[in-house]
Amino acid sequence: MISIRRAEERGHSDAGWLDSRHTFSFGDYHDSKQMGFRALRVINDDTVSASSGFGAHSHRDMEIISYVLAGALGHKDDIGNGSTIRPGDVQRMSAGTGVVHSEWNHSKTEPVHFLQIWIVPEARGMAPGYEQKTFAPPELHDRLRLVASRDGRDGSVTVHQDASLYVTRLSAGHEVVHALAPARHAWVQVAAGSVGLNGIALGPGDGAGLTREARIELRASTDAEVLVFDLA
Repeated sequence: MISIRRAEERGHSDAGWLDSRHTFSFGDYHDSKQMGFRALRVINDDTVSASSGFGAHSHRDMEIISYVLAGALGHKDDIGNGSTIRPGDVQRMSAGTGVVHSEWNHSKTEPVHFLQIWIVPEARGMAPGYEQKTFAPPELHDRLRLVASRDGRDGSVTVHQDASLYVTRLSAGHEVVHALAPARHAWVQVAAGSVGLNGIALGPGDGAGLTREARIELRASTDAEVLVFDLA
């Protein structure tokens, strides 16, 4: 079974400096039918204006992944981490017992476009943690590259949940396939471009939940960037 979540159906908030599209309920946007998918709780498609950002704020008991599509996002937290996230980078912050951080677009001219992803951890009250890795363009090109996993295999960042995140940048006309083990589920999120998912057309911002499907077949209609979550 495949359930489609179209881009135009998502929640929307506009704070002037921040334009955000919410795949699932978040903040002032609430839809009792869109509270997440398995352990995947939030996918926010955020665009932050130049010289703007999120001031210091706190999180707890959540695995937070930031994935930049365009621009550069500055990060700073109260557990001693400071970095800049760019396209090809994957950042994971485990909020655990509590962490305070800020995210800022230091460019004076260009916006930053990124996906903010929350995954519910397998346990509460863990120690906060942070990890960031860079994946070179050839690693993502026309293949599914594992970028986050429970065990950190293949050089991926670790998440405290039985979840694996793959990313692909597909050239038009190219295809990738991912087999789903029995009892596994998946969420596919199109970050850019257009693809066919098992023959179903998806465009930018579209998402889809898969249950009782044996495999994921993605074929690019245009150049595309797609995230695939393999979930318990």
